[in-house]
Amino acid sequence: MADRSAGDGRTAGTVTGAAGAESTAEIGRRVLRLRTERGFTQRQLAEPAYTAAYVSTLEAGKVRPSEAALRHLADRLGVSYEELTTGRSPRDATRLRAALTDARRALATGAAEDAAGLFEEVRREAERLGFAEERAAALLGLGDCALETGELTVGRDHFEAVERLLAGEPLPRRIPAIRGRAVAHLLAGELRYSCYLLESAIDELNASGLHDPYALLLLYTAAIAPYMDMGAHARAVRAAELALALAPSVDDPGLIARMHRGVARTLIAEGRTAEADASLAKAQELYEQLRIHTDLAHCHWMRGYVHAQDGNLERAERELRTARDMLASKRAALFTVQVEVELADVLRRRGRTADAEALLLPLLASSPAVAEAVNTAGKPGEALGEAASDEAGPGEAGLTADRGAVHAGGAHRLLGLIADERGDAEAAEEHYCAALSLLERTGAAGDLADLCRLLGDLLRREGRLEAAMDAYRTGLGHRAAPGTTTLGPAPAEPPM
Repeated sequence: MADRSAGDGRTAGTVTGAAGAESTAEIGRRVLRLRTERGFTQRQLAEPAYTAAYVSTLEAGKVRPSEAALRHLADRLGVSYEELTTGRSPRDATRLRAALTDARRALATGAAEDAAGLFEEVRREAERLGFAEERAAALLGLGDCALETGELTVGRDHFEAVERLLAGEPLPRRIPAIRGRAVAHLLAGELRYSCYLLESAIDELNASGLHDPYALLLLYTAAIAPYMDMGAHARAVRAAELALALAPSVDDPGLIARMHRGVARTLIAEGRTAEADASLAKAQELYEQLRIHTDLAHCHWMRGYVHAQDGNLERAERELRTARDMLASKRAALFTVQVEVELADVLRRRGRTADAEALLLPLLASSPAVAEAVNTAGKPGEALGEAASDEAGPGEAGLTADRGAVHAGGAHRLLGLIADERGDAEAAEEHYCAALSLLERTGAAGDLADLCRLLGDLLRREGRLEAAMDAYRTGLGHRAAPGTTTLGPAPAEPPM
């Protein structure tokens, strides 16, 4: 039997670096533990290629074994090379991936808080075992849970942690985290920055030649919403066209369904409501097959908006109530209150202004304009009719400047319209100005232009012509912004 201990010592050398010494010591302890568990002597483990003295030196952590030696020892101990060198068993990876599947299923069909607990367990275990891929997946899941519950800062932190963890990986691996961070900024009302993140990633993918269909479809689909909110309709339509062209190359029903939802938004803006409803029906069918409840609720939400645009207010109310109930049952707080703003608009248009006002006031409890209304009328609902108790939103949620700013502005706009319709010009002006303050930081050009028109009309009726002209000019300035000063050059298009 040849003594190869010296040769292996010369190959790897005695480890002197701190990190290397720690790694060598860990491997030695692992070999000792596994050998003892299996009842081997050092000679039995070493034969036929090595000596007992070499195994003794290795177990003491005094030399780093070569790859050949490690593979020999792993074979004798009945473990994989990876398990011996890293301490990570393939069984651990399989167990963690199964736990991730359970967590994703809980997020799709249950409450986000419950899913977050499952993702956190996987994250801690993956960190303990040193599984970077599973840890990143768990952090991504935690970010998605935070978006659903409206904890936008927490969500951004999780997505940023994923990007740091995968910093050395190819860009397509980081795209889901970049998309998540962009959505968090969108929900916070930071539309420009959301567009910047998505467009920068698209340009980087194209410039590097990484034309990954899944990554590009994820980015183009996510870009539709901020483009639409900013009034950049041409870019939204082009993003939808590119998404549709990429879809046949992607085998992910959930992403395809999300794309159909995004495409529907562009069709609604073009007045093609029948096609939009058909696109949403496709998405809804996929979500029902996948049993993804939150996204299915979003389909009901958008179909309610389609019917409202078409003037079918009864169907719109029915769809929006379905969406709200589904989201509330999952404790998706931020999305629930956003639906309630659109439901309030439908109620107002149906002549049920007291119901609409009772629905809106609790969502804006921190607003000075709303606080004044509450002080005047008593607790929300007391002076607003019995319907208030039926329309009460989730008490733990609300809309603020950094949490749903676009819908917060929409809520103030509706309250301004209600006040204007009952002749309370002072309250109407206060709500319009509150809405403008919220929306100016978001870049929602179409909404800003509409608000300036409403405020200008109010001021003109009050005889304040100079102030009215200022409001109209401001609105025209916002309307001209998309595609020029608001956004930079459109991202390059991939070769299809």
